[in-house]
Amino acid sequence: MSTVTLRWVGSTLMTGMDSKGQSLVMGRWEERDPPWMGLKPSDLLLLAAASCSTWDVVTILEKQRQPLQGLEVTCRGEQAPDPPHCFTSLHLHFAIRGSVAAEKVERAISLSLEKYCSVVNTLDSSVEVTTDFEIIE
Repeated sequence: MSTVTLRWVGSTLMTGMDSKGQSLVMGRWEERDPPWMGLKPSDLLLLAAASCSTWDVVTILEKQRQPLQGLEVTCRGEQAPDPPHCFTSLHLHFAIRGSVAAEKVERAISLSLEKYCSVVNTLDSSVEVTTDFEIIE
C-alpha cells in the first residue's frame, strides 16, 4: 500500500509528497508576483503512465541483455471536450537508443502494458492506449 500527501498552498497551487518523501508542485498561483507555477495535475497522469511503462521496458530489456543506451517516452493524451475532461486515449511513443532488437522492444512494451504497468492497467477500459517505437542507433 502507498500513501501520498497533498497540501493546498493557495489559489490552485498544491504540493504533493509521495510515499518515499519526494515532493513536487502542482497547479498555479497566478496572483503572486511573479506567479508560482507547478505541474498541471492532468499531465501527472500522462507522466505516471510514461514513467511506469518506462520502468518496465528498461527492466525487461536489461534482463534480456539488450544494449540499451537511452530511452525517451512521449505520452500524448486526448481528453473529452466537456467536464470532467476525462482522458479518452493515450499514446506512448518510445524513442530507444542502442543496438537493441526490435522484436525485444516490441515484446517489452507489450508486457509492460498488458501485465506489469499498474498505472496503465488501472485506467478504465474506455481509455484507448496505443504505442509505437523507434530505435535510434
